[in-house]
Amino acid sequence: MATTQGMCTNCGSLVIFDDRDENCECVFCHCVFPAAEAIELLANPDGHEFKNEKFEAQEGGKHYYATPMQPDIVAKAVQRDKISKAKSDDLKIKPNEFELSPNDVKAPAKMVIAIIAAAVVCVGIILAIAWPMYNTRTQLTDAMVSKLDTVFEGQADVDLSLNDDGYAAGYCISGKTCQNLKVETSDEIDEAAAQKIFDNYCDLRASEGGDNAKSSADVTVEIYTPTTIYTVKADGVTVSEAD
Repeated sequence: MATTQGMCTNCGSLVIFDDRDENCECVFCHCVFPAAEAIELLANPDGHEFKNEKFEAQEGGKHYYATPMQPDIVAKAVQRDKISKAKSDDLKIKPNEFELSPNDVKAPAKMVIAIIAAAVVCVGIILAIAWPMYNTRTQLTDAMVSKLDTVFEGQADVDLSLNDDGYAAGYCISGKTCQNLKVETSDEIDEAAAQKIFDNYCDLRASEGGDNAKSSADVTVEIYTPTTIYTVKADGVTVSEAD
């Protein structure tokens, strides 16, 4: 059995019928008419007048219409799934031969050892340069601190003791060659006393620091009193009011 399509001669609806039947029937208006007419009308409906008459559905008699058979949707779905899986297997992502992986950039053991050795050498060079400088500065600072009381003798009272954290209470020495000194005193002094402290400090530094500390050109001494700040350099004394 095969189904054929045509057009209802009465209402113009699509009719589907068995190609073995001579007649066909519209499921909408129940008009029964020759199948050949339905096929011809579907092919060329121009100029045809559709009367849209009402027909009563036949009860108990033969009906000249058919329901188109649909394919087995389950079987079709199974087949479609098989095809989809086959395609997915073909489309599996393949490794990109031009893409770098961690293994591709992993350095050889000899290179790693060479890099570590070079880093150790660099650190060693830095320590070889820095350590003597640090050691020299530390020795100079310790030597000057041991005789620092001579700098302030007869000029100002400065607390030379150390706090609990190990820092000096009344002074601070800084710089690669101990060229900077900051002092705090409760005494009120004048410019002459400030200049004397500067000179005493430069003499002590020169005697303890050797050739690198002979010049006073880079020395700065700052003296903080309750009301005045004295900044003393080789070119003179600057006075400013304390905050």
